[in-house]
Amino acid sequence: MNLATAHRPKRILAVDDNEVILCVLSSGLTAAGYQVITATDGAEAFHKVLHEKPDLILLDLMLPPDIASSGNTWDGFVIMDWLQKMSEARNTPVIVITGGEPEDFRDRCFEAGALAYFQKPIEMPDLLANVHALLDVEGEPLTVPLAAIAQAESARVQTPPAFRPRA
Repeated sequence: MNLATAHRPKRILAVDDNEVILCVLSSGLTAAGYQVITATDGAEAFHKVLHEKPDLILLDLMLPPDIASSGNTWDGFVIMDWLQKMSEARNTPVIVITGGEPEDFRDRCFEAGALAYFQKPIEMPDLLANVHALLDVEGEPLTVPLAAIAQAESARVQTPPAFRPRA
């Protein structure tokens, strides 16, 4: 590792078609010291992985089809399969964050290469603890950046449901 990359904040790509979720994730992760890159569909995620080289990916399973350009149907499983085939992205850890039912998707996500699975709505402290552990970040124990999350939430018209994990 060279000096330039040794001290840069870890980059996290958050992929979700819901702008509110991206805003909350970005606020919490940025306040925790991470650099956040966002994508709202599979084609954009593909581009950002190639050009931004994230250290970790937060991935929604349900994404809109790319009707504007390629016509491809993207979902989290297609993206995880694609990541496994790319030498430059093969070892990038993936955390799945989805609204889909766990009994329908959890095992399949782990088989596809995800290292963690979160059911929406999620608890930011649990997500941050997983991100911290997967990126092997040393330092103080993580605290919830509540002020940053509250600021992001107050900027929205709609208030999303509370974030909490599901067993």
